[in-house]
Amino acid sequence: MPFQYPNVYRDEAVVDEYHGQKVPDPYSWLEDPDSEKSQAFVNAQNQLTLPFLEECPVREVFKERMTELYDYPKYSCPFKRGKRYFHFYNTGLQNQSVLYVQENLKAEPKLFLDPNTFSDDGTVALQGYTFSEDGEYMAYGVSASGSDWVEIRFLRVDGAVALDDRLERVKFSCMAWTHDGKGLFYNSYPEQEGKSDGTETSTNLNQKLYYHVLGTPQSQDVLCAEFLEEPKWMSGAEVSDDGRYILLSIREGCDPVNRLWYCDLNTIQNGITGLLPWVKLVDNFDAEYEYVTNEGSVFTFKTNLDAPRYRLINIDFAQPSPSQWKELIPQHDKDVLEFATCTHSTSIFVCYLHDVKNVLKMFRLESGEELKTFPLDVGSIVGFTGRKKDSEIFYYFTSFLSPAIIYHCDLTKTPLQPHVFREVKVKGFDAADYQTSQVFYPSKDGTQIPMFIVHKKGIQLDGSHPAFLYGYGGFNISITPSYSVSRLMFVRHLGGVLAVANIRGGGEYGETWHKGGMLENKQNCFTDFQCAAEYLIKEGYTSPKKLTINGGSNGGLLVAACVNQRPDLFGCAVAQVLSSSQYPDPRGQRRPVPGCVVVNR
Repeated sequence: MPFQYPNVYRDEAVVDEYHGQKVPDPYSWLEDPDSEKSQAFVNAQNQLTLPFLEECPVREVFKERMTELYDYPKYSCPFKRGKRYFHFYNTGLQNQSVLYVQENLKAEPKLFLDPNTFSDDGTVALQGYTFSEDGEYMAYGVSASGSDWVEIRFLRVDGAVALDDRLERVKFSCMAWTHDGKGLFYNSYPEQEGKSDGTETSTNLNQKLYYHVLGTPQSQDVLCAEFLEEPKWMSGAEVSDDGRYILLSIREGCDPVNRLWYCDLNTIQNGITGLLPWVKLVDNFDAEYEYVTNEGSVFTFKTNLDAPRYRLINIDFAQPSPSQWKELIPQHDKDVLEFATCTHSTSIFVCYLHDVKNVLKMFRLESGEELKTFPLDVGSIVGFTGRKKDSEIFYYFTSFLSPAIIYHCDLTKTPLQPHVFREVKVKGFDAADYQTSQVFYPSKDGTQIPMFIVHKKGIQLDGSHPAFLYGYGGFNISITPSYSVSRLMFVRHLGGVLAVANIRGGGEYGETWHKGGMLENKQNCFTDFQCAAEYLIKEGYTSPKKLTINGGSNGGLLVAACVNQRPDLFGCAVAQVLSSSQYPDPRGQRRPVPGCVVVNR
């Protein structure tokens, strides 16, 4: 029997007008989550959903087995600050990972900071951290109940002694210490009317950049940058590797573009006492510029300027004219340059995305000459540590079938040979029983779309298997292979097929791929996803009544559009609302927020 969904109020009087076209919006009242109508809607949905879930015969068994399989140790890459090494560790089922400190890599780790102690109910979380250049002080953010609002606190590293400093009204903020260790840059918003607990729906305006001197009250912090004529602009400060320059990246939205200003601290005579004398190196939003390193006045940036898959360029601040900019590492013919970092003074490590699989390469900083490719299986690098002053690197690899392999490479030894520093095994799970394949299927316009498919080895492609199809397709975000206990439970115990479609709108093939699924091209996302479902059905992996589609945030929009456009293709649709903490992060866990489940019967 089909579900008897409750009647939902429609406000037919609400009509928006876009470019002369009138568009009814009868459910706009749902945009206020605190209204009586919205609360009643949620309660009615829960009354429909909860009894169905509670009657599910395998729910508790599934939960018990998933809990058992999720109870494995979780580590981050070690990183060095000052004379000490740090890493995050989770015993298995802790709400948050704990930060440990070591005097050296062979020393016994000691507890340094435990976010699980921030609150009794586990709803206060660690939200970013940074150490002073000498490693003697730490600044870290805490947020409550998933809010984007952050309070910055401080520790003296020796003895993990809490300091009295507190910074409030912080949101979407940088945390950048000056190299003298006296203070750090951060972003804050002015007080405004209404709520500011993370549940507000109003826009935050007039973000400002401040400098906080350690040991002083926030009321004495120095205003360093503001944009009175552009209240929606947001900025982030970064201190150069040599400590001489402050780089300011300014953004106005989610597009991969930014303005780039800088300040030479050597030109400031009496310390940071007011608005900084910013030099506007790039004062438009035509491209993105991300700092990699600098040698004196010659700066290396990762950029998509004339390179939708990104490249590295050198800009000499002494000769800043764009005609003098020089290419260090050109754009790859196909692969996307995801990140670049300078280590051991003379080397640049570059991570590429090749057909949605990561490749790690090493180049010479001076010339851009390629020196080495580091071998990797099909999967993702989700952690990398190593700075210009370091003589070693760590990188964290994961895949659909492997939760974590952390590699270490000593850059002082020749030949360079990374070795496994730590590998995480899951008790009772043998990756050899499963297989991951990648296919390329045609979308409606002929574009070849990559898709990963994971299942048990030896299954019959007779359309009898339940399948779980995930997609995102937005904001230049690439959905690379990641380990998921719940999804592998579905594959192992329910005979399921997991499919991840890398549809347009993401960043899998650079900015061209991103723009191919946004704004007027948004329908491409939906069509790509529907064609993924058609492929799975045609090739015998599943059938429409056994196919579930899932996405969160932008992916929730994807699922909602597809289930309305092609209800014949799907037996179930799960649209989730996700917080940033749900993206793969080796330091923590992902916490799904219940969304909307639609089942076709």
